Amino acid sequence: MSDNGPSFDTLAVHAGAKPDPTTGARITPIYQTTAFVFEDVDHAASLFGLQAFGNIYTRITNPTTAVLEERVAALEGGTAGLCVASGHAAQLLVFHTLMQPGDEIVAANKLYGGSINQMNHSFKNFGWNVVWADTDDLTTFENAITPKTKAIFVESIANPGGVVTDMEALSKIAKRAGVPLIVDNTMATPYLCRPFEHGADIIVHSLTKFLGGHGNSMGGAIVDGGTFDWMREGRYPMLSEPRPEYNNIVIGEVFGNFAFAIACRVLGLRDLGPAISPTNSFNILTGIETLSLRMQRHCDNAQKVAEFLSEHPKISWVSYAGLPGDRYHKLQQKYMPKGAGAVFTFGVTGGYEAGVALVGKVELLSHLANLGDTRSLIIHPASTTHRQLSDEQKKAAGAGPDVVRVSIGIEDPADIIADLDQALA
Repeated sequence: MSDNGPSFDTLAVHAGAKPDPTTGARITPIYQTTAFVFEDVDHAASLFGLQAFGNIYTRITNPTTAVLEERVAALEGGTAGLCVASGHAAQLLVFHTLMQPGDEIVAANKLYGGSINQMNHSFKNFGWNVVWADTDDLTTFENAITPKTKAIFVESIANPGGVVTDMEALSKIAKRAGVPLIVDNTMATPYLCRPFEHGADIIVHSLTKFLGGHGNSMGGAIVDGGTFDWMREGRYPMLSEPRPEYNNIVIGEVFGNFAFAIACRVLGLRDLGPAISPTNSFNILTGIETLSLRMQRHCDNAQKVAEFLSEHPKISWVSYAGLPGDRYHKLQQKYMPKGAGAVFTFGVTGGYEAGVALVGKVELLSHLANLGDTRSLIIHPASTTHRQLSDEQKKAAGAGPDVVRVSIGIEDPADIIADLDQALA
């Protein structure tokens, strides 16, 4: 180890994990149990009163999941993590902890279509409202902020368009407003980008994607940056006011720089219940061990495929920040110098019908609604993932009628290119 501690690659293999103290097993076991035996009555009382850390019930904590939480937090450089059933579940718990009825989120209009739908529709059942802003014009974020604003939400690399967000500039806007900057880092992963280093306060992930990496397990993560003052002005009562269910403790005071992660666990996960299964935690842990190797191959392959498509006569445009002429190339070089990620979009000459035809003709690439797999994947967002949006919203999100999204895998890049070439032909 260096004087600064373990490197990223070492943390990806070892963070949070130790040999099992009972059996000596080197790999973290799957603790496939619903509940855990208490030492005595006092031990049980201290756990339920948040006076001690330990396991009660797998909906709230589990030893397999605890290793995953520590590993993701270590890779992001955060103070604490919480892993849950999916990326959507992570977003739900984050906003459940921050928001009261009538409060607002200022969110980038370039987001995963499911997140747009979640904020436009499902969150309204809680009385939470969203105001949309444009990452290409950061003044729209500043202009959208009101006294009801409780957070700014963006993606480090936006899905599906591959848009790179200027997080440092947005962090300054969030700090002036006194609200946290929340960054979905799913597409970049901490291998390519660490948003806390650019001013983010909270990070969320869909672990289902690149961190798990093999398309076999669902999961989500929340990482606390430990940098935000939750006691300020009483704007976040879940953290700054006494909690009657825990003997009136003030979570923001008691738990300091990991208070947000604790609040999401003991106030959100406990009652809303979107727990990740221990088996999924195990599978994702295994996937993270090869994160550095996979992400670099993903990026290298995507760069070659994007370059090929940018010269193809049946492709009208390619949106990939790794291309020198791309409008986001300078931001990519600043925030993600190792690569622009595996996911990008391109426009097929012939519009909607041509896009639908292309995804039906590929053979190696899989036509499905996922990304971040070892396998190369393809989809036509306007007819699938973003179908529920209006035409205007589709275009704003980078999912217009001619758009095709690819998630480039770790196969031989020549084979990926050959498959796209034959499908376009």
